[in-house]
Amino acid sequence: MPLILLIVALVALRYFEVWKFAGLSWWWIVGLMALAFVWFEYIEKILGLDKKKEHNEDEKRRKARVKQAFDQQNKKR
Repeated sequence: MPLILLIVALVALRYFEVWKFAGLSWWWIVGLMALAFVWFEYIEKILGLDKKKEHNEDEKRRKARVKQAFDQQNKKR
């Protein structure tokens, strides 16, 4: 995500010709966009980071379900 924010910031700074970014080549920004594409489409999947995020979300939902079930069980007693 920081890479995407960096790209957005660079595009805005280059477009509005702010300070030293006015002379920045668009190719640097396009290169970062290509790097972001490769990262999110290929490298993240190869490293399993996309599945890790899904497993963490599933684990949070499971823990919430278990906690809710125990809370309801304790209220019935």
